[in-house]
Amino acid sequence: MTRFWNDLKKYYKYEVRAAKSELKTEVANSYLNWIWWVLDPLFTMMIYYLIFGVVFKAKEEYFTTFLFIGQTMWAFFNKNVVQSVRMIKRNKSIVARVYIPKFVLLVSNMMINGFKMAISWVIVVIMMIATKVPLSSHLICFIPILLVMVLVTFAVSINLMHFGVFIEDLGNVINIAMKLLLYMTGIFYSIETRLGPDHPLIAKIILHGNPMALLITDMRNVVLYDKAPHWIWLLIWTVISLIFSIIGIKTIYKNENTYAKVI
Repeated sequence: MTRFWNDLKKYYKYEVRAAKSELKTEVANSYLNWIWWVLDPLFTMMIYYLIFGVVFKAKEEYFTTFLFIGQTMWAFFNKNVVQSVRMIKRNKSIVARVYIPKFVLLVSNMMINGFKMAISWVIVVIMMIATKVPLSSHLICFIPILLVMVLVTFAVSINLMHFGVFIEDLGNVINIAMKLLLYMTGIFYSIETRLGPDHPLIAKIILHGNPMALLITDMRNVVLYDKAPHWIWLLIWTVISLIFSIIGIKTIYKNENTYAKVI
C-alpha cells in the first residue's frame, strides 16, 4: 500500500488536470454550459417527484429534499461504477503509450463526478432552507457518511475496472444490475418506514446488506430527521470496503502490464 500512496501523491496534479479538462470538454459545445450540471439533477428529481410524489403519493416528510439527497448519492455511485467497467479500454490511447498507475484514471473520474455531486449538495442546502428544514444536531455526521460512500464506490469501481478489461459483456451485466439495485436502495421511499412495519426482516436485509441503502438512509436521518446513523454498520462497511480496495489495488498493480496487450 506504500506504493499506492506514493503514486497517489505523485500523480495528483495529473488527476486534477485530467478532471478539469474533461469537465471543460463536456460543456464546450453546449449553449447552457455548466448550467446543465444544475438542470440535469433538478429535472431528474422533478420526474421522480411526479411519479412517486404525485402519482404514488409518497408521504415522507420533506419529500423533495428527501428524494434529492437519495438521487445525489446514487448518481455519484452509479456513474462511477458504470463508467469504471470500460475505463481502461476507453483510455487505451493513454494506457498503450504512457505508463501511469491505472487507478489514477478512476480517481480522476471520481473527481469529475464528485464535483457534480458537490453542485447537487448546494441545491440540497437551498432546498432545505426553502422548505424550512430545522438544523439537525447530527449534521456533522454528514462527513463520515460521505467518506464511507466514497470508499465503497472506490472499492466496487476498482475491482470492476480490472475485470472490465477481460470480460467484454461485463458492462451490460452491470447496467442491468444497477437498474435492479436502484429500486432496492430506497431512492424513492424510506426502507425503514415503508418496509419496516410489515416486512422487518426484508427491511433489515436490504438496509444492512446494501451499503448504498444504508448510506442514503443514514444521510437522510442526520440531515433531515435529526437521527443518529447506524454507526456499527457504517464501521462494518468501512472495513469491508477497505479490504476490497486493497484487493483491487493489488490486482491492478499485478496485471497492469497485461492491459495494453489485451485492449
